[in-house]
Amino acid sequence: MVSSKGMRGQQKISQETCPRGDAMKSRGTGGGPSIPAAQPEKTSRGADRLMERVIARDNMLLALQRVKENRGAPGVDGVTVDQMEQYCRDHWPRIREELLAGTYKPQPVRRVEIPKPDGGVRNLGIPNVIDRLIQQALHQVLTPIFEPTFSEYSYGFRPNRSAHDAVRQARRYAEEGYEWVVDIDLDKFFDRANHDMLMARVAREVADKRVLKLIRRYLQAGVMINGVVVRSEEGTPQGGPLSPLLSNILLTDLDRELEKRGHRFVRYADDCNIYVRSRRAGERVMESIKTFIEKKLKLKVNETKSAVDKPTKRKFLGFSMYKHKGRLKIRLASQTKKRLKNKLREMTCRSQGISMQERIRIINGYLRGWIGYYALVETPSVFRDIEAWLRRRLRMCLWVQWKRIRTRYSKLRFLGLSHGEAWKMANTRKGHWRISKWLNTALSNNYWEQQGLISLTELYRTLRYA
Repeated sequence: MVSSKGMRGQQKISQETCPRGDAMKSRGTGGGPSIPAAQPEKTSRGADRLMERVIARDNMLLALQRVKENRGAPGVDGVTVDQMEQYCRDHWPRIREELLAGTYKPQPVRRVEIPKPDGGVRNLGIPNVIDRLIQQALHQVLTPIFEPTFSEYSYGFRPNRSAHDAVRQARRYAEEGYEWVVDIDLDKFFDRANHDMLMARVAREVADKRVLKLIRRYLQAGVMINGVVVRSEEGTPQGGPLSPLLSNILLTDLDRELEKRGHRFVRYADDCNIYVRSRRAGERVMESIKTFIEKKLKLKVNETKSAVDKPTKRKFLGFSMYKHKGRLKIRLASQTKKRLKNKLREMTCRSQGISMQERIRIINGYLRGWIGYYALVETPSVFRDIEAWLRRRLRMCLWVQWKRIRTRYSKLRFLGLSHGEAWKMANTRKGHWRISKWLNTALSNNYWEQQGLISLTELYRTLRYA
């Protein structure tokens, strides 16, 4: 879920709108947004009143810090993260009173379509910055309440759990003899989650009606598309801090059903893998779980992406497995490698009018984030292949930039080629990609290291064996 980063404030709330005793300021920001504190009260169930805990001083300060750290684009009102603190100063007293009274109404989210690697688009909903702040505060209060109710085998968007933990657990199942996987993908889960079913599950643990009403209003806030607000009848729009928690709450029923049946499974958000001993058992499980999902949870299984197969032939969270000397090891899924190369092709497009130094800076930033996630793999050779291919792409870009025969000749001579070699290569009519292979001697690995291009292999070793 995408959140935002705020700015340093410049003014203070007057004594009339926020008395000194109730004001709070963001520590270390030189006067952050003033958000009045509130004392928690008790409900008939004996639990703290959640809305008072949501708007409590310490909780709001933490929410503010996280929203600022996560950054993000503005919502439909155009207020940026840099303007958030001033917006809070101007509007927080009113918003606070509306939250306490249960009358606060969130604004619609801004629709953004993100292309998927396999075609189609993923719909993201970007809330206004003030709604991101409130959602983050809600998330911080609700997470400790719902965490104990979640399954041990649910890994998505949870504290102290990661996709790497999910992949390692999947490998353990396969090593124990469960060599067939029922790979279930929920079709447009975040767009189709049933509001009534979701709210019924939230109400199992939440007594404060103001919080329940606020969550439902976030679900039904609607989406702004081309200036028109479209009402949300179902789904939890991706893009807000609250959406991942709500998805886990709804899918906990699926986890409990799998546990009740004694299945070995791993779930990360809407990706669920169930491990069985035979194809026949897998097909039987696929049919019964599909029925449960569609009838009990009112969701739809994506038929094209779901299958019963060997784990070595399926992709899970960008990874796959392979057998080596009788052991299962983790590798990059073929789709992941293809997706990386497509992204690098965009960054090394020879028609881009940017300098080589700027191009390398962009590539380095992307690769550092990418390898930070995929360093789990146990096939270092794949990184050597990728970086060799990338250097060839960069040599091609440089050759196109040199453009004229005279420029190419002088550059090649400067790089150490003889007169005959430089003259022959500068005058060739061969294609750019073919020439990029011939340039390997002049534009060696050391040359690109001097230009600042990072090495995927070295980054992998650093992360893997640190």
